[in-house]
Amino acid sequence: MAPPADDGESARDRYLKRRRLLRAAGIGAAGLLAGCQTGGTPTETPTEPPTATPTEPPTEPPTETPTETETPTEEAGPSLQERYPGLRILSPEPENAEAAERGTFTTLITPLEEFYIRNHYPTPDIEESEWTVSLTGMVDQEIDLSMEELKTGFPTETVFHVMQCSGNGRSYFEPQVGGNQWTFGAVGNAEWTGTPLSAIMNRYGADTSDGMWVSFMGGEAPEGEDIFTRSIPMSKVMSDSLLAYEMNGRALSGDHGFPVRLVVPGWYGNNNVKWVDRMHVMDMMVIGDEWETEDQRTYTHWQQYSYRIIPEEDEAAEQYESIDIFGTYEQMQSTDQIRNAYIYDQLVKSLIGFPGEDSTVSRQADGTVEVVGAAWAGDNAVDLVEVSADGGESWNEAEFFRPDLGAFSWRLFRYVWEPQPGDYTLVSRATDAQGRSQPATISDPGEQLRGIQDDKFPWNQDGYAVNAYMPHAVSVTVE
Repeated sequence: MAPPADDGESARDRYLKRRRLLRAAGIGAAGLLAGCQTGGTPTETPTEPPTATPTEPPTEPPTETPTETETPTEEAGPSLQERYPGLRILSPEPENAEAAERGTFTTLITPLEEFYIRNHYPTPDIEESEWTVSLTGMVDQEIDLSMEELKTGFPTETVFHVMQCSGNGRSYFEPQVGGNQWTFGAVGNAEWTGTPLSAIMNRYGADTSDGMWVSFMGGEAPEGEDIFTRSIPMSKVMSDSLLAYEMNGRALSGDHGFPVRLVVPGWYGNNNVKWVDRMHVMDMMVIGDEWETEDQRTYTHWQQYSYRIIPEEDEAAEQYESIDIFGTYEQMQSTDQIRNAYIYDQLVKSLIGFPGEDSTVSRQADGTVEVVGAAWAGDNAVDLVEVSADGGESWNEAEFFRPDLGAFSWRLFRYVWEPQPGDYTLVSRATDAQGRSQPATISDPGEQLRGIQDDKFPWNQDGYAVNAYMPHAVSVTVE
């Protein structure tokens, strides 16, 4: 590893300096967008005011304090912060980190150095040549596939997909809930390339009929620990899901699932299992004694007990062998059929990227400030984004700008704002093609909500899936 710079600058300092230079050169959102390999040239791009004061990363402490083992040495190699200078580290082991700056949401494609990391166990050290993915269960032929076979023996497809941790925004819940205290930054938009699962299922005679499931298992769990497992409905598996081995045109990094991960376009990150080593075709989700041991939820923990919407009054989530409503929103509104929604497709959401939090901006020569951000809606399209400069009292429609990278990518939006000098609360609100808009706030636990109602997102025990807009507001001073 190279010695530290003589001036004592950290990787984070150098990263921030680079972003500030890009802004000063007028190539913030616009320049980075134009540099993406999108297959088309944007017809319009936003311009960030060069005099804007850069947003500094949040100063709140991480949930765990790094130990001496995280200090970079010749033997240990670069620290997590050095490898990902655009992230705020929540815990160094297992590795959990989120985008540190709002500027991440002014670019169409999220670079690796700003793309969040969510691990339940430490990133494993894997030799690609030794890794296999097995296909078992209700198939004509069970098989162990090498990485070489996955890459060369099947078609290759690419999808642009917003990956978002289902706990993104958890820190905004009151009272506070347990787990990593994500703010706004556990989400990114990337290009994912790999093998379509439909090709694998068809080749080996999987039962792909209605009501079938595929349970995907990760290979990273230390001996004796629960296996990270998610049951995905066969309809979604066959529609557009991939076993991905590339991210943004390069091999996956270890922290993002090398050598292979599941990509379920439009669905929360908890479904996008990393380090996949087994796929099991079955006629139900993982549930019950077959998938548990006497004292351990070996395969069922992250399917049946976790990643569920559980209000304060419930001791645990009600478990189901199978369901036929997969949309997270629809499940949350259909509590007579599913008491505790499973976290599957993403709810409509938006984030302002510029101006940043607690920033001071100067108006351009024409008296305007350009507000830029990103919006997405899971399996649905984003139909509308509105921006408010008075904390949600009044709204103005924003415009999308090209390119549009498909149904599962986020859309960049901008709003040309004409403010007078003063202090403002900026917030964005997105609406999907079904007419569903972001709610304003998070409910109180005592309201016992299970779905979105009365413009409130339901407080839940693990702080999952929040898309309320007011917790994501930014305070801005205009000079």
